[in-house]
Amino acid sequence: MKYAIVEVGGKQYRCEEGKTITVDLMTANIGDEVVLDKVLLVVNDEAAQIGKPYVSGASIKTQVQDQIKGKKILVFKYKPKIRYRRKAGHRQKYTRLLVESIVME
Repeated sequence: MKYAIVEVGGKQYRCEEGKTITVDLMTANIGDEVVLDKVLLVVNDEAAQIGKPYVSGASIKTQVQDQIKGKKILVFKYKPKIRYRRKAGHRQKYTRLLVESIVME
């Protein structure tokens, strides 16, 4: 099994060919190709390459599938005895990427 750990937007994701990952919003259109080059680890069956901090020559080719919104969370601020209440909702925006290939040079 071939997989890689990649850093996108300060977070780490496990990528396998043919699978999708959901990352924070990227400025790319649906159908665009995005190359992720901050690869931390690449595993080919039994052999592993660990980066210091990144694996040189490694990249992941992905394609933007969708721009989506996450679940709504409620933000409620409250201070007792002074009638202070604020209620707001938030929906985080995400980009869904299809991992096409893990490239080693």
